[in-house]
Amino acid sequence: MNTQLTLDQLRSMNLYGMAHAYEAAIMLPVHEQPEAYTLLGKLVDAEQLYRKEQSTKRNLKQSKIRYPAMLEQVHCNAARNLTRNQLISLADCSFIGRGENILITGATGCGKSYLACALGRQACSLGYRTMYFGMNRFLERISQTILDGTFVRVLNQIERTNLIILDDFGLQPLDATTRIALLQLLEDRYGKQAMMITSQLPVGQWHDVIGEPTIADGIMDRLVGNAHRIELKGESLRRRNLEIIL
Repeated sequence: MNTQLTLDQLRSMNLYGMAHAYEAAIMLPVHEQPEAYTLLGKLVDAEQLYRKEQSTKRNLKQSKIRYPAMLEQVHCNAARNLTRNQLISLADCSFIGRGENILITGATGCGKSYLACALGRQACSLGYRTMYFGMNRFLERISQTILDGTFVRVLNQIERTNLIILDDFGLQPLDATTRIALLQLLEDRYGKQAMMITSQLPVGQWHDVIGEPTIADGIMDRLVGNAHRIELKGESLRRRNLEIIL
């Protein structure tokens, strides 16, 4: 049997996981090589794992998530007002399939963005398309699309994404264009896709930041109605880490 030909054929069909596992198997001494049915199972498992890893890499690259955060590294304790059970309940990302939002609030440096990024990375690893925006970048992008005529196309692209993360909401008031864009986005996604928003401001103050009471009512109704709310507390983690270094 021409093993090199088999390897070349697997690669030509983009079965790289299988090719790698097959190459590893034929490198073993003959008496240690698995039987045909066992080898076939290993090849299929290897290909499935390879494709999952590649999908995760693509999702992470496209998401532009800010921090390389992991759920295992999120500190859960009473002082932070975050329990391990809360985190576990969100870790399977079933909230995305149910079209539920997550609103994370707390003082600067308390770990809001890190938690959002950890949940975003988890979503990517589970096959969900995710997009991360700092709120200032989101405002800039919306303004730019208005100028270059790509507003509808970009809005449609964002609408098809399973999870949208808006980080640092409320640092500046929304203008009329952004209010309408956010309302449209939420209207299109309501009950179908998920939003995750972090803010230093309590949710009760978001209405004033949005401005224009009628539109603010519509936005808040679609944001809060089906949302998980996490109010982080405690000292600034950035300040604490700096003190440890010093």
